[in-house]
Amino acid sequence: MGAVVRRTVAFVAALVLFVEAAGVALVNVVLAEVVRNQDMSLAGLEPAAMTGGAWVMGGILGLCLVLCGVVLLLAGVRDRIPGRIGRIALIVCAVGHGVLGAVAVGPVGWTAFACLMVTLALIVLTLVAYGPEKGRPTGGGPTGGGPAQESGPAAPAAA
Repeated sequence: MGAVVRRTVAFVAALVLFVEAAGVALVNVVLAEVVRNQDMSLAGLEPAAMTGGAWVMGGILGLCLVLCGVVLLLAGVRDRIPGRIGRIALIVCAVGHGVLGAVAVGPVGWTAFACLMVTLALIVLTLVAYGPEKGRPTGGGPTGGGPAQESGPAAPAAA
């Protein structure tokens, strides 16, 4: 896959995650205000606790999506694969989108499922596009950062 395509996919995926982070934060703010204004409780739980939980969850989820968007943005700018932590964060984000898409079909509908699957596809395509390629050194040898290792039995020491 060419560098232009890799970078474009990474930039689009980052933009989608930034928009999604804003949407998730906004939905949680609206839910928190509805609970606060209606003075609702769930199984005796205080409305203030539910309001605070919605605020905190919206902030945490929004922050995670923004961080994943920053990882994708940096991958696009640098045209390099994200580091180990960045790849793990993107994989967790992709799995979360897959699970949420499967769960969202029933209560929300196919449009939400399609949007989540497009986001999932962009994240996975970025991960695959920046994966190891044929011909690119992956370790060992002079360009891999360490001495070359030979396989097979060790040569006898000269006396």
